[in-house]
Amino acid sequence: MRTLPDADDVRIRDGLIAGSEESLAEVYDRYSPLVYGLALQTTRDRGAAEDITQEVFVDLWQRPERFDPCRAPLGGWLSMIARRRGIDWVRRRRAHLHALAFVADGEPEHRVEEAVLVSATHTQVRRAVADLPATHRQAVLLAYYDGLTYREVAVALNIPEGTAKWRLRNALHRIGERLTAEGIHQE
Repeated sequence: MRTLPDADDVRIRDGLIAGSEESLAEVYDRYSPLVYGLALQTTRDRGAAEDITQEVFVDLWQRPERFDPCRAPLGGWLSMIARRRGIDWVRRRRAHLHALAFVADGEPEHRVEEAVLVSATHTQVRRAVADLPATHRQAVLLAYYDGLTYREVAVALNIPEGTAKWRLRNALHRIGERLTAEGIHQE
């Protein structure tokens, strides 16, 4: 069941599309504490949270047509964007820290060998995901590549939450079986 969009959200979106700085100021004043709070909660880093907050509102200013008030309220949409950007920041940070630790440890030939093995494993995982049935692949991409929760996957795919959980469990089982068959074992 689709509800009517909030009149304020429609007005603000129309103002942003028309280039109204007043509309941007209104959105920022209303939602920046929420966006910052979510970014801070996700990253646990004040500087990152400030950067993410700025990115979210710059993106809204540059591409206001991406927000559809018929699909979600503005506060919820901005929250989703902030959360996703926070998750992306955390993932990049972990990868960076892992790379630094990787460079600091071991002899050069061991680092090269490990990098080749990691790259090959990533390739096999991507292939296993690509070979899943489309319904399972969509759920995996939303959950593990876009960082959505079970509930958010269910909403995005317009399916019950239990179905989303089942698809993800089943997909992970299939991926695990394939990787085991290819000689990749969990350490």
